Amino acid sequence: MNAADTAAAGARRARRWRRRGIFTASALFALAALLFALDRLYPLPPVDSGGAAVVVAADGTPLRNYPSRDGIWRYPVKPDQVSARYLETLLTYEDRWFYWHPGVNPVALARAGWQWATNRRIVSGGSTLTMQAARLIDPELAGRPSRSLSAKLRQAWRAVQLEMHYSKDEILSLYLTHAPMGGIVEGVEMGSRLWLGKPARDLSPAEAAMLTALPQAPSRLRPDRHPEAAQAARDKVLDRMVELGRWTPAEVADAKIERVVAPPLRARWLAPLAAQRLLQEAGAKRSGAQRPGERPALVTSTLDADMQASVERMLLDRVDGLPPKVSMAVLAMDNDTLEVKAYAGSADFSDDTRYAHVDMVRGVRSPGSTLKPFLYAQALDEGLIHSESLLMDAPMSFGGYAPGNFQAAFAGPISVAQALQRSLNVPAVDLLDRVGPSRFASAMLAGGVRLRLPAGAQPNLSLILGGGGTTLEELVGAYRALARGGVAGRPRLRAEQPVVESRMMSPGAAWIVRDILEGGGHPDRPFYQSGSPARRLAWKTGTSFGFRDAWAVGVTDRWTIGVWVGRPDGTPNPGFFGANVAAPLLQDIVAALPEGAQQVRVRPAAVQSAVTCWPLGYRLGSVPSGACPEQRAAWILNDTAPPSFAGYADASQGPLRLGGVAAGSVLRPVPGGRRVALDVDVQGAEGEVWWMLDGRVVSHGASGHPFNLVLAQDGRYTLTVMDALGRHDSVVFEIAGVTP
Repeated sequence: MNAADTAAAGARRARRWRRRGIFTASALFALAALLFALDRLYPLPPVDSGGAAVVVAADGTPLRNYPSRDGIWRYPVKPDQVSARYLETLLTYEDRWFYWHPGVNPVALARAGWQWATNRRIVSGGSTLTMQAARLIDPELAGRPSRSLSAKLRQAWRAVQLEMHYSKDEILSLYLTHAPMGGIVEGVEMGSRLWLGKPARDLSPAEAAMLTALPQAPSRLRPDRHPEAAQAARDKVLDRMVELGRWTPAEVADAKIERVVAPPLRARWLAPLAAQRLLQEAGAKRSGAQRPGERPALVTSTLDADMQASVERMLLDRVDGLPPKVSMAVLAMDNDTLEVKAYAGSADFSDDTRYAHVDMVRGVRSPGSTLKPFLYAQALDEGLIHSESLLMDAPMSFGGYAPGNFQAAFAGPISVAQALQRSLNVPAVDLLDRVGPSRFASAMLAGGVRLRLPAGAQPNLSLILGGGGTTLEELVGAYRALARGGVAGRPRLRAEQPVVESRMMSPGAAWIVRDILEGGGHPDRPFYQSGSPARRLAWKTGTSFGFRDAWAVGVTDRWTIGVWVGRPDGTPNPGFFGANVAAPLLQDIVAALPEGAQQVRVRPAAVQSAVTCWPLGYRLGSVPSGACPEQRAAWILNDTAPPSFAGYADASQGPLRLGGVAAGSVLRPVPGGRRVALDVDVQGAEGEVWWMLDGRVVSHGASGHPFNLVLAQDGRYTLTVMDALGRHDSVVFEIAGVTP
C-alpha cells in the first residue's frame, strides 16, 4: 500500500471515529435530556421525616421520641456518626459497589434479568443500597410487592434519580435513617438505642452484623421476639465477612459468642417537658424553611442524660411523701456555659393528678424571699450598707404597709449579714424603701428577671416579699451572678442558642452576698462547709404568701440550681415552706452533681476587711464622737464604711412612722353601722406626740399609747402625727358607706 492509500485509509478511520463520537455524544445528550424530562415529569417524593422527631441530650441519648404520621420512630444519622464496623458489614453484605455504580448495578441487574428469563420469576432482585433507599422514601413502592417487575423498574428509576440529586453519603444517610428495624423502629441509630441500649457509633462486630441483617425481615427477625432467628441472620452476615476476606475467622468466632438479647420495646422518656419545649421552639424557628406543620427531625439539647435521670429519681423518691396535687420543678445550669444540664418541669410526668403536663420551670409564681440577695447587693453597690451595718427588725409601718416576719416575732437590732441569712422581712422592706421599688425592679429586669405585676400596678414595697411574679428559669439565671462576678445569664437549652449575659451587681457586691449566703459574712469568723470546697453552697429559700410556693436556689463554683415545690393551680399548702421542703432537695442535688475542676476564689480588690464600730457603722478610728461600743469585723465595698441609718443607733435621729391605717385605703363601717373606729399608733417617736386630722389637733399624749380615732362622716381625711422633736408622718385615707 502506497502512501496515498495509507492516507486515504487514515482519513476514512478518522471519519468513522468522528461519526461514532458524534453518535455517542448525541446518544448521551439524548439520554441526559430524557432523564431530565423524566425527572421533571416524575419527580422524587419529598424526602422528609414524615413528622417523626427525636429530642436528644448533649451526648445523643434520646430524651423523647415523637412518631411520624404513620407511627414510626426515627433518629436521623449520618455515616460518620455510626460505627465503622457497621458500615463495613452493611456495604460488604448489601452493596460492595455502592460508591461506584450510578444507583443500579448493571452486573447485578443482568444476573437478575437472566434468572427471571430462565425461571419466569425473580430469583434475586439485584438491589443496591440506593435502590433500597429509594424504596424506603417512595410511598408507592412501600405498598407493592418488592419482587414484581414493575416495582423493580420503578425502584431502579428512583435510584437513578437519587444519584442525580444527592451525594453518596447523603443517600447512605437516607438508608441509615429509614432502614426498618422491627416494629415501629426505623434507622440504625434508633434500632441501636432501643434494642441494644447504646449509640450506633459504639456497636460491636456482632451487633453491627445483627443490625445489618435486621432490615431483611424486620418482623421475623425482631430481637425482642425472635432472638434465635435474629442470631441466625446475624451469623450469616458474619460468615459472609469471612468468605469475602473482610474479617478473620478468629474475629468472627469471637463475635458469634455474643447472644442476641433485647428488652421489650417501650418508650423511655427523660425530661419530657423540656423535650416538648425544645421541639416547639425549634419548629417555630424553622417554620419558614419547612412545610406548615412540619417539625425538625432531630433536636439536640444541652441536657446531661445521667444528671437528668438522677434528678428525676430524686423527685420520684419524694413525690409519694407530698400531699395530693403537689408538684416539683428543678433546673440545674452550668455557670460557665449557661447550659441547662437538668430540667424537670414536674414531679412525675406519668401522674396527671399532680398536673404533670404543666411546666413549672416556666410557670410564673411569687418568688417569696428569693429576691432579697439582689436587694442587699444593690444596697452594697450604692454605699448604703456593709456586711455589719445595723438594721432594725421591729414593727414598722411604711405608708400603711406593715410587714411581719415568717416566725411572727422580731429580732430587734441586727446586722446586714444576720438579716439576710435569717431572711427577715422588715429590714428588707426598709432597705427597699431606701433603694426604691422602681429602681430595684429595673435592676432585676436588667438581670433577666421580669417581675410581673397586676395590670396597672406599679412596683411597690411588696416586691421584696414576693409581690411580683417570676419563674424558676429566670431566678436561676439571675443567681448565677453570685458565682460569676455579678454577671447574670440566660439559661440555654440548645448549644446554638446565643450566650446572653448582663451585669446585675459589681463583682465586690456579688462576692460579699455569696459569702453571707454561704454562712459567713464575717471576716473574723469564716464559714467552712463540710465536704469539698467545690460544693460550698450559697443558697436562699423563699415562701410565698399563703404557703403557695416553696423555693430554694443556690450556687456553687460550677452550678446554679433552683428548686420549686407547690401546687401548679396556686392552692396553698400549709406548713410547706422553702426551708423544710425545697432546701433538702437542693442539698441532695448539689451532692449528686459532678464537682468539676476546683476554682480558686479570688476576693475582688474592691472588697476589704475592716473593723467597724457597732452599732454606729463607722470604721474604727473614724467615729465622730470617738466612742466605739463594740468592735466588729466587716466586709466593706470600695473602701466605704457607711454609718448606720439615721435613728437606728440613736432613736432620736430615726424616722417617725405612722401605723394602723394604710395610705389610700377606703374604710367602711360594719353593716348598719354609723361610724368607723380605728386604732392608730406611731413608731420611732420621742416624747409626747400630737395627732392632727386635716390639720386640726385632735389629741396628744405619750408616744407609747395608740390613739383611737372615731369618724362618722364619709369623705377623704389626712391624718398626721408629730413628736416633740418636730418629726412627722401623714397618711391619706377615705371613709365610705356610713349610714345616714
